[in-house]
Parts: sequence; C-alpha cells; structure tokens
Amino acid sequence: MKALALILAAALLVPATPAFAAPGDEQGQVRKEMRAGNVRSLREIEQHVLPQMTGMQYLGPEYDPTALAYRLKFIRDGRVVFVDVDARSGQVIHQSR
Repeated sequence: MKALALILAAALLVPATPAFAAPGDEQGQVRKEMRAGNVRSLREIEQHVLPQMTGMQYLGPEYDPTALAYRLKFIRDGRVVFVDVDARSGQVIHQSR
C-alpha cells in the first residue's frame, strides 16, 4: 500500500508531456525548415499577403509546422479574418470571410 502511494506521488511530480508544441517551438521548427530550403520566410509571406489586405489591421502570424503553413490574422470593423498561406509556395490556401 505504501509502495503504491509512493508511485502515485512520484507520478504527480513528473511533468506531463504536452500534447501540443509549446509556444516558441513553432519558431524553432520554421527556422529549421527555412535553413533546409523547405519553406519561405515570414517576411516574404507578409510582403506578398499584406498589400492584398487593404483596410485591415494586421494582428500577427502563427506557424503550423505539421501543415507547413502560416496563418496571418487581421481585423476590420471588429471582425477577425484569417489568411492561411502555404509556407512552401507562398500561395494563399484559405481566407476566412
């Protein structure tokens, strides 16, 4: 009984492995992919997309390393718009309306 209690107590002290990447891990992964020549830089993606989003305020990017895609977030008149961009080609995949 004491052994079971010790095992359970020890299990509580071991940090759980997160199901999702921690914030900041995406940045390291995108750098790795850029060095390998697999994806375009965020700056290049922004230079292509931002001029197309007239009248919208740019809130910032996210990177999905699994999909190799950037998600750029904009707002206009209180409505949030997401633009998903293929990080390899720079082409817009989807835009929420």
